[in-house]
Amino acid sequence: MATITLNGNPIHTCGELPIPGRATPPFTLTRTDLRQITSVDLEGKRVVLSIFPSLDTATCAQSVMTFNALSADLSDTVLLCVSMDLPFAQGLFCGSQGLERAMPVSAFRNPEFGTAFGVTLSDGPMWGLFARAVVVLDENGTVVHTELVPELTQEPDYDLAIHAIRNHHHPCPEDALEGTD
Repeated sequence: MATITLNGNPIHTCGELPIPGRATPPFTLTRTDLRQITSVDLEGKRVVLSIFPSLDTATCAQSVMTFNALSADLSDTVLLCVSMDLPFAQGLFCGSQGLERAMPVSAFRNPEFGTAFGVTLSDGPMWGLFARAVVVLDENGTVVHTELVPELTQEPDYDLAIHAIRNHHHPCPEDALEGTD
């Protein structure tokens, strides 16, 4: 269990983030078209998991837009924006913002994602939703960077996440995202 804050008040997560250097926990999430995407589908690709409570908050929306812009030149990286939001709302948000890199995915069918990644809030007014966190995976599915944002209303450290991706870069074909549709 980790302790973070919401507007300065302590709240807790259900566990701890995955440990860098270890394999990512297997996961299944739901895309906006209601098809599943799994950790197996992402093998061979670098992945940024931007995890947050809901796109319907200003900080979460800003983090998705910022990661979308910062990852524009990372053609071999998949940007998964993970929340408990329903896929319909996620698709509406990303479509209205013109976000092309961000792939919103929902854990509404697979709440065990939050447990496996240690991000489900276990108390406070938003219990049951996810804490704000970033997990970066290399193309082998190994965790290379994690961040649990200490204050839920703050944005993650984008530079550290992008740096982790670039430092663990192994050239992939230009069509690295093919097959994730």
